This record gives sequence, C-alpha cells and structure tokens, in this order.
Amino acid sequence: MAETATIERPAARGAAGEPGFAVYVHWPFCLSKCPYCDFNSHVRHEKPDQARFARAITAELVHAAARTGPRTVNSIFFGGGTPSLMQPATVGAILEEIGRRWSLAPDCEITLEANPTSVEAENFRGYRAAGVNRVSLGVQALNDEELKALGRLHTVDEALAAVAIAKRAFPRVSFDLIYARPGLTPSAWRMELKRALAEGVKHLSLYQLTIEEGTPFAALHRAGKLVLPDADTGRALWDVTQETCAAAGMPAYEISNHARPGAECRHNLVYWRYGEYAGVGPGAHGRLIVDGARIATATERHPETWLRRVEKSGHGLVTDEPLGALEQADEFLLMGLRLREGIALQRFEKLAGRALDPARIAALKAEGLIEITGDRLRVTAAGFPVLDAVVADLAA
Repeated sequence: MAETATIERPAARGAAGEPGFAVYVHWPFCLSKCPYCDFNSHVRHEKPDQARFARAITAELVHAAARTGPRTVNSIFFGGGTPSLMQPATVGAILEEIGRRWSLAPDCEITLEANPTSVEAENFRGYRAAGVNRVSLGVQALNDEELKALGRLHTVDEALAAVAIAKRAFPRVSFDLIYARPGLTPSAWRMELKRALAEGVKHLSLYQLTIEEGTPFAALHRAGKLVLPDADTGRALWDVTQETCAAAGMPAYEISNHARPGAECRHNLVYWRYGEYAGVGPGAHGRLIVDGARIATATERHPETWLRRVEKSGHGLVTDEPLGALEQADEFLLMGLRLREGIALQRFEKLAGRALDPARIAALKAEGLIEITGDRLRVTAAGFPVLDAVVADLAA
C-alpha cells in the first residue's frame, strides 16, 4: 500500500515555531566563480538582459501564485549567485510583482545577498528604496591573503567599508565568514571572530569550509594541495565559535547561524521550521502545498535554458512532485534539528504517521546528545558537532 501524507494547513508567522510562507528569488550570475562554491552560479562575459530575466521571474511568480492561492508572505530572499549585480529597478519590479500576487505581512523581511565590492555597495540605497530591509554580505574572511585563497575579489578594507555602508542603509545587516580554512588555528580564529563581532551587526553566519564535489577545491584536496584542519582542530574551532559568540550575546540559534534575540533570519526559519516557500529563478527549489499535497519543486538550473523554458511555458519547472509521509518526516527532522529550539514531536508524528523510536531516543539521551522538554526534542550542545549522525540515527 502506498504511504499517505497528512497535510498541514498553511499558517502565518506568529507564535514561536510557526513556519509561515516565503518567496525565494534566485539570481544566478557572478563576476567570478569561487573555488569552493557548488551553488548554481554562472559567469557571463556579456551582462545578462536584466529586463528579460525579470519578466521571466515575474512569469514564474504568476504561475506559483495561481497554484498556492492566497498567502501572506512573511519573508522574501534574493539569493544567488550574486543578487547585488541586479539593478535596484530589477529588484523593485520583482518585489512589486510579489506584492500583486500575494499579501505582504506588515513586517515582511526582504533580504538581498551582496558581495562587498565598492561598486555594488553604491547600489545599497537603491535597494533600500526598492523595499529591501535586510542585507547579507559575503565577507568570508577578515584576512586579505585568505580572501585571495578563497577566490574573493574584495579586500578586508572593502568588506568593512561595505558593512559600514550597509548599516547606514538597512535596518538589519548580516555577514558570512568561512572558518576551518587550511592552516587556521583556534587562536587566530578567535581574534578574527572578535573583530567581526566588533562591527556591531546583530547576525552572523559562520560556516566551516567543506569540500564540495566538482569544485576546484575538490581537485586540490584530492591532489593533497589543500589540507583542511584535522578533526581535533575542527572541534576546537567549533568550540571557539560557540564560546566567543555566546559571550558577545550572539548565541547560535541554528548550527551555523548566530544572532541577538529577535535578529534571527526569518526567511531561513521558514526552511528550518519546514514551512511553505515558492522558489523562482534558475535552479530555485520550493515546497508548496497544492491541492492538499506538499509538493517539491525545482527549476531548470542553466540560466539561458531556464529563460527559454519560461518564455515558452510560463515556468521553468523540471521537478514538481508530491512528497510522501516518510519523505516529509525525514525533511522535517533534517531541517528542524539544525535549530536550537528543536522540533515538536507531535508535528513529526503528524507528518510521519508514527512516533520516533523510543529506544533510539533513549540511547541518544543517555549519550547526552539530545534532550526532551515537554513536546520538544532538541539537540544538545554536545550533539551539534555530530548532528548528521544524530539525525541519521533518529530517522533510521
């Protein structure tokens, strides 16, 4: 007998844990491809026709809204690629279309990812006028030599200048750093992190460098020309991250994200709380509730192929499939356990049609890797460094 899924009704963001509804817009173009990046990003010698791409994105918005029906949008996220290569007018046109198709929450979070080059920073006021109220800057390191090694085009001075400009232009600012880089020591990372915290932003995304297949770093790693910190050093770097950020009043609310209370990224919380979101643009993913089923969507990755597909069919979807109960439950675990708040056991049972294995829960609790308070199951501080193993054990 085929598995059946219990479908949750869409909810607006309100009480803690409610996922809400979001819109993700993917802009796939970059000035250069970073050697560690496996995102759907592309370099073009000729600038893309922004008006044409914007028309295609709005066509996908029309298609998605016709499927979802009325929703209240709690967050919008322009990701990439490098969305700060978009003209402010392009961003504004897309936001206007979203507002025509759905209702916007009064406090809707509208984020744009940006690279901290001086040319893009000059557009910040234009993005703010278009409606963007949060910017996320890809700083990645506060060391010029390390920035070169990561393939970044900016310097530390340019990055910090962009942060300063962003703080003047937007009410909410975040930036990313990559640690566990080759040769990085815990003491050096502590100093770099303290320098980042001194910038006074209320949100930081801090990622350990990972080797992704198909990237130049993967080839270097296989050849022994790029060596990551060993397990003990990696754990020490993790501990420094948690201790330093917590001491500065920015504890981790998700495994790689730190914020002052109230400054959490609302858009990503929709993902991690297993909410509903429309994904538009080349290579964008979505999760929509359509005709009583939770649907996984994905669009064509190649930008020009996506463009032709949208112009012909009104959308660029290449994946549009209902998720079964077990698939939903696994996704819910995978996403929700990344959060410090954990998951609601009752919601897991509703999605999966079964409870988690009590024996597995007991074993993980005995090891100090998870805890349960009321209806919520959380991964502990000791469990987060081995989160993948915890999730795999619970999902088995």
